[in-house]
Amino acid sequence: MDEIKGNSAYNSARNSTYWQQLQMLAKQPWSLAALFAQDDSRATRFSMQAGALYMDYSKQCIDEQVLASLLQLAESCELSTRIDALMQGAMVNTSEERAALHTALRLPETATLQVDGQNIVADVHGSLSQVARLSERVRSGTWRGFSGQAITDVVNIGVGGSDLGPLMATTALDEWADTDIEVHFVSNMDGTQLDNLLKHLNPETTLFIISSKSFGTVDTLSNAKTALSWLLATAKLRAGTEDSVLRRHFIGISANSEKMSAWGIHREHQLQLWEWVGGRFSLWSAIGLAIAIRIGMVGFKELLAGAHSMDEHFAQTDFAENLPVLLGLLAVWNSTFLQVNAHTVLPYDGRLSYLPSYLTQLEMESNGKSVTQHGDHIDYDTCPILWGEIGSNAQHAFYQLLHQGTQQVSCDFIACVRRYSGQSQNAPLQQQHELSLANCLAQSRVLAFGNAALQESEVQVASAADKYKYYRGNQPSTTLLIDELTPHSLGALIALYEHKVYVMASIWDINPFDQWGVEMGKQMAESVHQAMQQAGESQFDSSTNQLLKHIQQLS
Repeated sequence: MDEIKGNSAYNSARNSTYWQQLQMLAKQPWSLAALFAQDDSRATRFSMQAGALYMDYSKQCIDEQVLASLLQLAESCELSTRIDALMQGAMVNTSEERAALHTALRLPETATLQVDGQNIVADVHGSLSQVARLSERVRSGTWRGFSGQAITDVVNIGVGGSDLGPLMATTALDEWADTDIEVHFVSNMDGTQLDNLLKHLNPETTLFIISSKSFGTVDTLSNAKTALSWLLATAKLRAGTEDSVLRRHFIGISANSEKMSAWGIHREHQLQLWEWVGGRFSLWSAIGLAIAIRIGMVGFKELLAGAHSMDEHFAQTDFAENLPVLLGLLAVWNSTFLQVNAHTVLPYDGRLSYLPSYLTQLEMESNGKSVTQHGDHIDYDTCPILWGEIGSNAQHAFYQLLHQGTQQVSCDFIACVRRYSGQSQNAPLQQQHELSLANCLAQSRVLAFGNAALQESEVQVASAADKYKYYRGNQPSTTLLIDELTPHSLGALIALYEHKVYVMASIWDINPFDQWGVEMGKQMAESVHQAMQQAGESQFDSSTNQLLKHIQQLS
């Protein structure tokens, strides 16, 4: 398998003259109000559309010179070659020595992609056939629990990408659900979610999906063990057996078949992952089983098709008109050059309520790195701190900081243009949707221009002297408008952000596909847990020892 790094053909953007140019340009006193005042065509020139996604980035602190330098920076590090490497199965995950082929998960069945001499497209569609078979058994009512009743509830047990992706997509697409089967998600290690859920579920009609790439994640397996105990407690009263419960109430999704079998998952109910599927990029794989159960395989395949359409746009479109490239370069400009080290995602659509959490993992776990792929310490800012919330809720939570705080924060506003259309009975809902859209546009305007945004309106404007009512503006933002939220457009939106992450990583010369930063904490937790169960003095730092002693005294 070819490597993406260790090859002199790949150049570091840090050593490019365009990097130095951007450093100089960043020192200018950027004013969004001045940029718009100087150029009536700015919004037209700094906007772009791909499929159902329209992106306006005119409220970013850039001009033509900055954009040109960013595009030249991308060329200088041979971003095109890096994109080809990603798509063709090269070893882009260098620290773990494997490909990162989430894009292969949405290739059409007629495509061919040879990796290490094997056409992985055939493997992908073989797995999708299994997803279709199992999801249809559940949806049609032919899958029966240990007492012979049809399944009414499905619980996806996973954490990280095995939870956030399916949860986000299933919530966003719930209006496409064509079944009465409810899908639930459990991730929290402390058992709170599972405990609250089990109080309301019928063990005879509940199916559990255990989603874990390694099938060794303690969070997931502790919840799975509790779920099995809950089922067995009822099954024994009904003369059911443990083998029957495991066969009829558990599906496993993992890259480790041996561990699934050892846990008790029956072979015919095991769905396979591959090592080249990263957890936070895995909703397109069998990890999306919960999505398929809820919206059907036709809807799930439309989600894949939408993502594939963005893959093609990313791979084939000139950088100046390439949405993921532009979004990634703007993020680099803000974080690395302007030192805007916080970013918030603000969807003005309740269906996208879990998108900010999903993107928090996607971006910060991927690009929260301080060492290059060469092992060199990084002397520039990489991934910003990211968070977000539904826009209308965020207005009443943290917009105060965005408008009048001391921190600069870049923002992504996301909204759907059409909703409730053609439904006369939903006129009040249509009005609410329009109000939400108006708030989305209004907030981005005020963030950009501050008090100046209101000077042409009928609203009484506070003077600059009234310091408590002064809005300074100049907060950079991008607005993404989706024609209409569908499985296809959602797939494109998610893939847009996946590729944005890859663009950022390519410029920063980091590996976005590993996550070593989360591993040591897991290992340390095992040592602390052992100490917690033993009497005597612990051999940690004085703070941890003292906290353990306090816990043991109360236990």
